[in-house]
Amino acid sequence: MFLGHFAVAFALKRAAPEVKLGTAVVAAQLLDVIWPVLVLLGWETAAVVPGITVVTPFDFISYPYSHSLLLAALWALLFGWAYWRRSASPRAAAWLAAAVLSHWVLDALSHRPDLPLAPGMAAKVGLGLWYSLPATLAVEAGMFAVGLALYLSATRARDRIGLWALWGYVALLLASYGGAVFGPPPPDVSAVVLTGIAGMLLLLLWAYWIDRHREPARP
Repeated sequence: MFLGHFAVAFALKRAAPEVKLGTAVVAAQLLDVIWPVLVLLGWETAAVVPGITVVTPFDFISYPYSHSLLLAALWALLFGWAYWRRSASPRAAAWLAAAVLSHWVLDALSHRPDLPLAPGMAAKVGLGLWYSLPATLAVEAGMFAVGLALYLSATRARDRIGLWALWGYVALLLASYGGAVFGPPPPDVSAVVLTGIAGMLLLLLWAYWIDRHREPARP
């Protein structure tokens, strides 16, 4: 899942208008922010196996600390608690915690059975949406359209940057997704990790930039 996670971030602006779009993106993508760091440290492992699913060539061999249900719930609680301590807004903190946990739920829908429930447990889950390209595209595109529509209903551009920066962001997300799904597989996991870190940093900074040039649609 890729566009689906960003759909959650966009939709969160409707539920909690005070939350910055960049913060919402961090929450919705937190597990994928943690994962490449743990791979670089050697604590989690993956491989590129073309054909393992129709949509993605990644074999997530072991990622219990970033993508197990237990740790995802812990990351969600920690993120929500940190935001609550900083903002004193328990409602927004709860929405952000839900966004963090939503990442695991959406991954459980799309992955083959490779998501652990907890570190050390042999049981793994995954409903395998990625085995069907048409179903994956329909689900992700539908979620993204709804999330973006909710964001547009909750915000309006303050200036030209607020308009064009948003649509440039959407275009970049769609282009990145198309390249990942229809392009050639990456040469190895190291390339995925390094480009993933750089790409995520760009997307996070861009999201905060967008928010500086947009405001609530209703005072």
